[in-house]
Amino acid sequence: MISSAPRRAAGSLFGLAYGDALGRPTEFLTVAEIDRRFGPTGPRELVGDPALVTDDTQMALAVGWALHDAPTYTAEAVEPLLRRRFLDWAASPDNNRAPGMTCLRACAELSRGLPWQQATEAGSKGCGANMRVTPVGLLDVDLDTLAGLAQLQAGLTHGHPTGLAASELTAYAVRLLADDGAALAELPGLLTARVHEQRTVYRADWLGELWRRSDAATAEEFIALGWDECQRALVRLDAALAAPDDGGDPCRFTGEGWIAEEALTAALYCAIRHADSPVDALARGARTAGDSDSIAALAGAFVGAAHGMPGWPTGWAGRIEYADQLAALAAPLD
Repeated sequence: MISSAPRRAAGSLFGLAYGDALGRPTEFLTVAEIDRRFGPTGPRELVGDPALVTDDTQMALAVGWALHDAPTYTAEAVEPLLRRRFLDWAASPDNNRAPGMTCLRACAELSRGLPWQQATEAGSKGCGANMRVTPVGLLDVDLDTLAGLAQLQAGLTHGHPTGLAASELTAYAVRLLADDGAALAELPGLLTARVHEQRTVYRADWLGELWRRSDAATAEEFIALGWDECQRALVRLDAALAAPDDGGDPCRFTGEGWIAEEALTAALYCAIRHADSPVDALARGARTAGDSDSIAALAGAFVGAAHGMPGWPTGWAGRIEYADQLAALAAPLD
């Protein structure tokens, strides 16, 4: 008997991988080049068996397995597990998918045994901070723990406050969709409210004295910078969603997605514009001049959390790379 349950955790994790796979061949192309190769609606079919993903999915799996293995959700318990998984990823022969240099540099420092607050790239807010955070948003934990875990996993490699804040917002968006039943269209308002609530909340129990790597005078000033940049990105998203959709590149409105707050808002734009058609949301994310794999991956995580596995083509789950790991991580969460 086929279950009618939506399986939102699986939908989100598989959706991230599907978007990653569709955006993989378009990441460094212009929209005109994408259209010539895939047509004016962008890539819409998985290619290959398995269909390969990038470091986005690989690192999301690293986070997922670290959380799976954690005896408790505290910084002391989770940080060594994240470190080990990140270092295993960095050394893996499968780490040949144009990995981010920030992650590689930070992993090199982590491998020396440095405290992560010293190993991290303190000035980086690249989207590597939040492209991998989806597993945090699927956990059954309180919001303070969700926030701490999201910021911690970001902070190991990306120490900029905007990377921390955008990661928390990304995980919170997944939580709102998968557990709270929020509609995709409600997310900009709900995330904006979260920005205002958290603007000066520095989570020292998770971050230690990371803030001292910055020029900020206080920890509160440090973290407020990140929330303020996310707020400005959400304002741009609201303006873009209020205008008619011309079907063009969402990066014109949100930025190209190479940095964390832009990847979040570009993905939200795609997911909200195509809330009723998950594959269209992925194709829209993959058809950009920006960081297409990360944008499409996050869009997939969002629409997958909203629709669950029934939102995806039935044949895709058996063809995506790492399908066994995605299913194994999702099963206890659904």
